[in-house]
Amino acid sequence: VQLQASGGGLVQSGGSLRLSCVATGRAFSTYIVGWFRQAPGKEREFVAAISANGPTTQYAESMKGRCTISRDNDKNTVYLQMSSLKPEDTAAYYCAAVFQFRGVGISTRSLDYNNWGQGTQVTVSS
Repeated sequence: VQLQASGGGLVQSGGSLRLSCVATGRAFSTYIVGWFRQAPGKEREFVAAISANGPTTQYAESMKGRCTISRDNDKNTVYLQMSSLKPEDTAAYYCAAVFQFRGVGISTRSLDYNNWGQGTQVTVSS
């Protein structure tokens, strides 16, 4: 599966953005999709992820209550709605996917994802 992230931009502190991750390829509905972010000079970190069939989600502690991940498998798209953005949320945001085997849950580790899109830059001004 190939992924393309979009929706980043410049927003003031307290503002909102919705990121989109569009997939091409077969059987997108069988993949867990996660969002990660990486700021300059920092390691890539987990933001949120959603299971293949959508009911299970997981969020980083820093993002709980401030973002919602959702998916529309008919459109091969996963969304990350972010609100109450802070300057420390400034980073390149990446979507990633991995096939969800039966009985396997969501991973928050970037090394467990083997399909990555290009990043979309989010910049939050103070």
